[in-house]
Amino acid sequence: MSETSIVRVRDVMSEQFDLVDGMLTVKDALLAMRYPDAKALIINKRNDDDEFGIVLIADIAKQVLAADRSPERVNLYEIMAKPVLSVAPDMNIRYCARMMQRFGLSLAPVIENGKVLGLVSYHDLVVRGMLSVIKLT
Repeated sequence: MSETSIVRVRDVMSEQFDLVDGMLTVKDALLAMRYPDAKALIINKRNDDDEFGIVLIADIAKQVLAADRSPERVNLYEIMAKPVLSVAPDMNIRYCARMMQRFGLSLAPVIENGKVLGLVSYHDLVVRGMLSVIKLT
């Protein structure tokens, strides 16, 4: 990627995500999903002093499905990661990829001024980010 072509996280992130309450059961959250192709659920803050959480679909597969737990009896707060490591929308995708790799993240919420704007994954960084730069050169 050339030094003159900077692609920002906001240019490649997915704006399709579900923001849900951590008190929901896994069953209720899955039924309420507006974006069933999303790879995660963002758990909303309970108040201004709280932090966002995240439940990956992989977390549900590992901690509920594989563990033979009932989705009707497991609340999202029991399996969520909190607080989330987030990225800024103006971050260069190169640094976003480095941060995700360093902390073992498969995706991260994009947060600005206390509001979730979207999700970014390696797929977004490579296919939407790098590919756009490659096409320009």
